[in-house]
Amino acid sequence: MNTLMLCVFHVIFLIKVYDIQCKSHPKPSCGYPPSQWCRSLEIAIECGVQKQCMELNATRPNPMVSPVEISLYYESLCPGCRAFLTEQLFPTWTLLKDIMKVNLVPFGNAKACVLYTASHAAFPVIYCMESSADVVKSVKPCLQLYAPFVKWETIESCARGEVGHSLMHQNAMKTQALKPAHTHVPWITINGEYTSEWEDKAMSTLFNLVCSLYKGIMPPVCTGALKKLDRSFC
Repeated sequence: MNTLMLCVFHVIFLIKVYDIQCKSHPKPSCGYPPSQWCRSLEIAIECGVQKQCMELNATRPNPMVSPVEISLYYESLCPGCRAFLTEQLFPTWTLLKDIMKVNLVPFGNAKACVLYTASHAAFPVIYCMESSADVVKSVKPCLQLYAPFVKWETIESCARGEVGHSLMHQNAMKTQALKPAHTHVPWITINGEYTSEWEDKAMSTLFNLVCSLYKGIMPPVCTGALKKLDRSFC
């Protein structure tokens, strides 16, 4: 199931990029890669893909609708935590990041420091670490792969210093404030609430759960809807 979701994501991404490349025939003066063509109106006009970008934006979720918020309280070396993060949480976030928000509350100075310093790249780094045979030894290569702007020395200094201890204290306070109090890890809350029913569904079919809880218009990946075939060729 998880492999299928990742395959669907890659296929959808490649189709979108190829569709824009095929139909737009960007002018030679366009100096931006395809991933940046819809970043702004000016870039879209310069690259000749204004229509395609407008169509793409029309399918994005309504920003006025709150995303489904998933919070994971976990221990870095816990097998069950690692399995949930790598097999359910990260693949689902990869596909549904537009309609969901993920909060990670780890027990461990290094993980807290990665979240603190790597910013938007923190989740891929942590996924990389949790997917590795050795979580601790994988920090350096995972940083180089997903957050090359963060040096290992920065993480090490943070973990051993006051910042790391402060971050751990904050995570401990968040964990202690849980209602009901957590009895195990991984402990999963959805929109700030915990129920055993939601946890069971999250552990087995998080993708379906997030789609069902989102209150806005379902994205195509949730419904399985196919885009109408465009008969233009290049």
